[in-house]
Amino acid sequence: MNFVDPQVSALNNKRFSVGIDLGTTHCVLSSALITEGADDEFQQEVLAIPQLFSPGLVENSYQLPSFIYQAHPSELAEGSTSLPWTTQPHYLVGEIARNLGSKSPIRLVASAKSWLCHSGVDCKAAILPAEAPEEVQRVSPFQATTAYLAHLRDAWLSCHPDAPLENQDLVITVPASFDPAARDLTVEAARSVGLGQAILLEEPQAALYSWIEKSQGDWRKQVNCGDVILVIDVGGGTTDLSLIAVTEDQGNLTFTRIAVGDHILLGGDNMDLALAYTIKVKLDQEGKRIEPWQLQALTHSCRDAKEKLFTNADLESVPLVIASRGSSFMAGNIRTELTRAELNNVLVEGFFPWVASTDRPISRPRTGLRTAGLPYAQDAAITRHLAGFLSKQAFAAQEISGVNLPENANFIHPTAVLFNGGVLKAEPLAERLMSVLNSWLDAEQAPQARLLSGADLDLAVARGAAYYGHVRQGKGVRIKGGTAAAYYVGIESAMPAVPGFAPEVVALCVAQFGMEEGTRAELPNDEFGLVVGEPVRFRFFASTTRREDKVGTRLEYWSNDELNELTELDITLPEAGRSAGMVVPVHLCSAISEVGTLELQAISKQDQSQWKIEFDVRAGE
Repeated sequence: MNFVDPQVSALNNKRFSVGIDLGTTHCVLSSALITEGADDEFQQEVLAIPQLFSPGLVENSYQLPSFIYQAHPSELAEGSTSLPWTTQPHYLVGEIARNLGSKSPIRLVASAKSWLCHSGVDCKAAILPAEAPEEVQRVSPFQATTAYLAHLRDAWLSCHPDAPLENQDLVITVPASFDPAARDLTVEAARSVGLGQAILLEEPQAALYSWIEKSQGDWRKQVNCGDVILVIDVGGGTTDLSLIAVTEDQGNLTFTRIAVGDHILLGGDNMDLALAYTIKVKLDQEGKRIEPWQLQALTHSCRDAKEKLFTNADLESVPLVIASRGSSFMAGNIRTELTRAELNNVLVEGFFPWVASTDRPISRPRTGLRTAGLPYAQDAAITRHLAGFLSKQAFAAQEISGVNLPENANFIHPTAVLFNGGVLKAEPLAERLMSVLNSWLDAEQAPQARLLSGADLDLAVARGAAYYGHVRQGKGVRIKGGTAAAYYVGIESAMPAVPGFAPEVVALCVAQFGMEEGTRAELPNDEFGLVVGEPVRFRFFASTTRREDKVGTRLEYWSNDELNELTELDITLPEAGRSAGMVVPVHLCSAISEVGTLELQAISKQDQSQWKIEFDVRAGE
């Protein structure tokens, strides 16, 4: 007879609330048992993820590096890539990918998450590594995302064999600035590995949820009604900015997300590359020329050196060795160093310079031809991006009771700051950022912002996502938010052809700012003509500033600062029993799904036939 531990049996009958931080440079998974107890009984733990560190060596780490290594067929011995759950993993992900990729960067897939939000590429096409030679097998950003999720799913099952991840309450985080297409692709990636129950949560909100949970109730002593919390998330690939107001509801403090920033591809990856170019220039001056493949390896070395200098104040420099090719391998290596002075000059002064609150990100004319790559921010100064965001959102809190802004204010005045992201673990960078922000507040005679203490910059997003599952059970403190932007669809005028003039386009609001998950909005009295059975295009727009627009609002004119055009959608809608090219009278219905994605439906006014206009299709698919 098999003995069954009653505690284990009881455990198997319970569900977990699981949070996954699907990061640009690291993935983290945290979980907590869903219980019937009080709020103070909420306890969670971060999963120590089994992964290969080198061929034949499996170890555990709280972080799974978001990298894939496409090894040469003869590079690794048979059986050297076995994991606890498989002898032949389909992809090499995690620490082994990062370690091997630092030596052969042309085989390393990185920043898949940033590519997932790149409107100029087919995210399901095999394009990564972006600059790899033909001999290297490529994968799509979508495949890379599914590979990380599959590894996390299998790692979870190896530690919880009686509680498959597909049976748990699962929350996956995304940047607040992710567009509808990137959100849908994330959900689709989860669905493709059996995690169709996953819902989405914005990373800045997850960071605040983690801070709330970790404070064990003391958060009420750190914030007050009327506070505006600025969440600054500087990760490996992106800078994410959000504003959350603290209000009062029937005597209880509540949180409301009132603004999010643009999708800014600017983070730790840019900093590592900037350091590598600094070293390259130094070597050029010494008459030592390095090849492009060596620059990629140097970038990885600079990342490690940067972390050593920031974590050890006694170090003044870290040696760097750049490998070469050829028979005299060791003799041909190039040796140099990264100094603390170079680190401070490039990162502190380059990415967090002293600027005025009236400064804006610098934009320069682009050349007609450029190499394929991510649309990185043109201006590396995070402080200028912050100034632009705060000014753009100057009136974001004007309808929030208890939050007051002086009439002469040029930007919204944060009263508290919460940091997130590995970059801001470096004290010199965090201190400079707070100093610049407070200098702006001093200039407008506003109180200085205080830094909220107790944040865990590496694990907070996953922990906050797990806590959000707890909140969805009706416990804890919920952040109100809804959609981070208002969304519009372009409606083309049926005007006669006029030489030299394109038909006018009206932007129709189909989802207002803050529209909650699980809600629908119909425009039954507005009739439109929907073309079926032949290729057509849809234009979509978003605004993070037009809070007053309701579903059905029509905009005939708008500035570039008000509306941003999203990915244009090329699609052929099914004929549904009609002839190709027929224009069907329809009314529109929009919905925010429970997972946080936007859906648009066109419904026939004649027979109620429905066409769903998908947001998850990229140009070129």
